[in-house]
Amino acid sequence: MALMESWYPQATAQSWDRVGLIVGDPDAPVRSLLLALDPTAVIAEQAVAGPDSDGHPYDMVITHHPLLLRGASFLPVTDPKGAVVTRLIRAGVSLFNAHTNADVACEGVATALADLIGLRDTVPLEPCGVDAEGHEIGLGRVGTIEPTTLGAFADHVASVLPAGPTGLLVGGDEAMAVSRVAVLGGAGDSALDAARAADVDVYLTADLRHHPASEHLEDGRPYLLCGTHWATEWVGLEPLARRLTEDAHSRGASLAVQVSRIVTDPWALRLPTGPDRA
Repeated sequence: MALMESWYPQATAQSWDRVGLIVGDPDAPVRSLLLALDPTAVIAEQAVAGPDSDGHPYDMVITHHPLLLRGASFLPVTDPKGAVVTRLIRAGVSLFNAHTNADVACEGVATALADLIGLRDTVPLEPCGVDAEGHEIGLGRVGTIEPTTLGAFADHVASVLPAGPTGLLVGGDEAMAVSRVAVLGGAGDSALDAARAADVDVYLTADLRHHPASEHLEDGRPYLLCGTHWATEWVGLEPLARRLTEDAHSRGASLAVQVSRIVTDPWALRLPTGPDRA
């Protein structure tokens, strides 16, 4: 918890967010750790099953998304979230999350997405301050790539994002040149104006709704690449796993860290539509 706070201070989370220890004892030992995007039932089951076949659960789960964003008066086992809480508590598994505080961090989710697609010389898309080491922090990242076409860049992005059921949507003329890019993992409607103000050629995000995206494209650049919420944020877990492992090793401790490969995207299948679909 202290490591996570040093990298992703709770004070940098947005006011509506809920981050930190959700379930568990701060004094409990942590030997094995599972990282996942969503604290869903399938992730709780994976945590309880443990890192190997010895029958011992993971000691702790760290997710990006919180379990509860709003107050809850009742959490019975018959409630989906209550079932997750009950399952973890009975197995002695702690649950912790870092959400918007991990989004804005210097080496957080936005940086991981920018690095994945090869952005250079990045700065925050929506700056919100500096961290303890003087690095500028904020939502999203803006950077440059070698000049290419929108179509070629979209192919590259699709090849490096983790596989998901709905793939990548492209808005704009695939033949147009692009070299300056903005990214924001997760829902990105709110930053469409910021992307335009940053004078980028293309904006990669997720969860773009019909009307905001259509109206934006009617007004010109940046072109839009729309991945899934899960894919554009899951990419932050592998870098976090490396940081946790390396920091534990530097302190003379052994920590087994695993990133869940379970796709918790709510959509399970994509079907082509129309009378002539293959």
